[in-house]
Amino acid sequence: MSNLLVLVRHGQSEWNEKNLFTGWRDPGLTEQGKREAREAGKALKDKGYRFDVAFTSALGRAQETNRILLEELGQSDLPVIKDQALNERDYGDLSGLNKDDARKKWGEEQVHIWRRSYDIPPPGGESLKDTAARVLPYFEREILPRVLKGERVLVAAHGNSLRALVMVLDKLNVEQVIALNIGTGAPIVYKLDDKGNVLSKDILIEREAH
Repeated sequence: MSNLLVLVRHGQSEWNEKNLFTGWRDPGLTEQGKREAREAGKALKDKGYRFDVAFTSALGRAQETNRILLEELGQSDLPVIKDQALNERDYGDLSGLNKDDARKKWGEEQVHIWRRSYDIPPPGGESLKDTAARVLPYFEREILPRVLKGERVLVAAHGNSLRALVMVLDKLNVEQVIALNIGTGAPIVYKLDDKGNVLSKDILIEREAH
């Protein structure tokens, strides 16, 4: 008996398209982002997946991705639980800045460290380690018990909040999680055993991270 957990990063947002640091700011999806969400829903439907509950963040782009995806599945009435514990990493003073402008202001190397290190936060913001410190307890308290009870669970969230989950599920070390990118609107299907260990992992759509 395997238990179903599906992770989906939101589709392309308006700020992904403009190459801006987004974090807890709340831009909407682009037309491409909406299309990616529809494609994610179709891919799950084609595989015959159905869900009992969905979790998403407090941010609109993840909620809209979740809504479109469930519409494609014909499950618009599914219970949806929203919580800021699943929000994107807070980029602090970088939020709203163009990534190229940030490099000009602080230097290529410093911005790279903020973006890709595990435990060095940008000014006023969160590191990936900080993000994991709020995502993982929520996952272990609210999401995993439902999966292990046999509920089929969908999580529509963000690149960094999902990286924290994949880090634990795939048992990645710090170097591996730093190198990990999660594509927009690309469902990651996990089958777990009754102790929460991964039996199988399937990425339904190969898509680049923005």
